Amino acid sequence: MRKIYVFDTTLRDGEQSPGVNLNTKEKVEIGLQLEKLGVDRIEAGFPAASPGDLEAVNAVARAVKNATIIGLARSREQDIDAVKEALKGAQDPCIHLFLATSPIHRKHKLRMEKEQVLETAERAIRYAKQYFDKVEFSPEDAGRTELDFLCEVTAMAIRAGATVVNIPDTVGYMNPSEFGHIFKTLKSEVPGIEKIQLSAHCHDDLGMATANALAAILNGADQIEGTINGIGERAGNTAIEEVAMALATRADFFQAKTSLTLSEIAKTSRLVSKLTGMVVPGNKAIVGANAFAHESGIHQDGMLKEKTTYEIISPDIIGLKESKLVLGKHSGRHAFREKLIDLGYDLDEESVNKAFAKFKDLADKKKDVSDEDIRALLEEKLVDTPEVFTLETIQVSYGNQSVPSATVRISIEERGVREQKAEGNGSVDAIYNA
Repeated sequence: MRKIYVFDTTLRDGEQSPGVNLNTKEKVEIGLQLEKLGVDRIEAGFPAASPGDLEAVNAVARAVKNATIIGLARSREQDIDAVKEALKGAQDPCIHLFLATSPIHRKHKLRMEKEQVLETAERAIRYAKQYFDKVEFSPEDAGRTELDFLCEVTAMAIRAGATVVNIPDTVGYMNPSEFGHIFKTLKSEVPGIEKIQLSAHCHDDLGMATANALAAILNGADQIEGTINGIGERAGNTAIEEVAMALATRADFFQAKTSLTLSEIAKTSRLVSKLTGMVVPGNKAIVGANAFAHESGIHQDGMLKEKTTYEIISPDIIGLKESKLVLGKHSGRHAFREKLIDLGYDLDEESVNKAFAKFKDLADKKKDVSDEDIRALLEEKLVDTPEVFTLETIQVSYGNQSVPSATVRISIEERGVREQKAEGNGSVDAIYNA
């Protein structure tokens, strides 16, 4: 099996997600968990962006011992110097340089001709090589760069001393066949390509980041770059957990694997979600709340007979305890009977049928039916409760120079309308007092 290196940029590209701001302590906490996950390379930040980011990168570099720690830099000497300062104390430091190469970036952002781009990038790589044994170079927006020029840029980077050349689909524009073709061409056309590693960095603007990363692997990429939970600029990056599990689950097809400790995936996902404040969608592959949940009666019946009928990944592989059979309006009798057994009820067929009819009626009214709901059904405690109180109006008044007050009007069955005003030590307290 060919090894695919994992370059995690949760702390850099992931932190660039709108609304995300990780402090030094949080970056170190995530960095240490990425180390447990078995990530090969951790891009800890962009030291030239701010003094705080430089400090955070340095803290990660000193804390993490079993992964290469990387700092991002533009192709400028001052950026390279900032990375050099930030990675003091790192056991295995690396610098990641980038410069845009696509026609649209050359014309509108850089205002450079091709020759100027080549000269600027080469000068930066050679300068960085004085301080770093490991230098990664990214031709930004490589996906929209002319293929012959991309080959020229890659050849230059190799001659200048780069150890990794990363091919970014910076705006998520590529499709798998196009992106795979880039790697195939670089592998066959660029002199000295065997001396370096080729890397793939994909964005998910068209929902193809994981597919593009896998296409790159099939066509010779040695490394994939991505983030935990797929967070990142705009629609995010390749989700590392998706690529890792695709390679593990379809090893027969890809003939490649990562060195990740897969049982740490769920824990890492939860930590990143908690510290970034970015909630993982329920239907997110691998780490979403519904990734191992089954509600359809047909699916639940299959799962109870043989899990592999509807589950290609066992949840314990990523560190979860078990799959969930969610009881809802789509659930079948088989799953309902199994739930009754789990709850300690041993009922005959007629009683099960009666309870199942009540359950289906309740499931039409509730999104999820809890264990407590089922117990209530079986013990006939679930009754229709009349609405005695109806909230008519509520008004709250508060300010920095006044005591909070609230006026509440309710309609009480057979007693008419009642209204009351009260004060409190806050607006909520005033409402409850009223």
